[in-house]
Amino acid sequence: MTDFQVQTLLSTPLVDVHDVVCAGTCRHRGEVERASRTHLVFPYRGTYVRHVGNDDAVADASQVLFFNAGEDYQVSHPNPGGDASLSMTLDEVLLREIAPAELVFPEEPLRFRETRLRIDPRAQALVALLRHSLREGVAEPLEGESLTLTLVHRALAPRTTHAAASSHGRQRLVDRAKLVLSRDLARRWSLAEVAAEVGVSAVYLTQSFRQVEGVPLYRYQLRLRLARALDLLRDYDDLAALGVDLGFSSHSHFSAAFQKMYGRTPSEFRQIALHR
Repeated sequence: MTDFQVQTLLSTPLVDVHDVVCAGTCRHRGEVERASRTHLVFPYRGTYVRHVGNDDAVADASQVLFFNAGEDYQVSHPNPGGDASLSMTLDEVLLREIAPAELVFPEEPLRFRETRLRIDPRAQALVALLRHSLREGVAEPLEGESLTLTLVHRALAPRTTHAAASSHGRQRLVDRAKLVLSRDLARRWSLAEVAAEVGVSAVYLTQSFRQVEGVPLYRYQLRLRLARALDLLRDYDDLAALGVDLGFSSHSHFSAAFQKMYGRTPSEFRQIALHR
């Protein structure tokens, strides 16, 4: 039985969008793989680690990863539960037109200089809107293409992205903390507990996390919880139960946090993504 399930959500001359679900059974590094075309990959469920040379990147719903054409990589799954990502390729001429010149190498084929970028809540919401509307058949190909291009524009825009700017040691520390938090999104972690898990002081962890990720630890956890809510909206009839399952103290707390992050209540977003 294969570890991957790939569903094609959209395929046009300009864009291809695939929903990739992985069982995550390989805890250690898997076989070396290589992308034939450059992919933009938006994780939306679970976590995994992508290894490119000496660079290790924790993949989660707060970022976009770049799988460059001709670049060897490996994947490991330190946390159980599997993962899922929205993977897309764009016509290279179109992608080069969208991507800021400082993000890509000038030579062919198009390859990104960064391995990953942090995306903002609006981009997270677009990932969910694109996936849900294509899966449910709500969006026709023209709208799917438009949503894809809007997402890519948003994900690569200088005003909304954040590239890690810190030492290799601090990046690895922060990645360990991210894996700890994502093991159980509903758990109400204390700062001391997370710091003890990664073996540093609470002060050092707080400073390092903000420096590397650009947001404090608690806000990062909130974004992961709400991104998971975006993923699960179609699976819950009772949205109050969804909020409780994700660790929110009440439905009003969940709904208020969701609306503040994405500009709509959970029920409003579900209506747009699944029904129109």
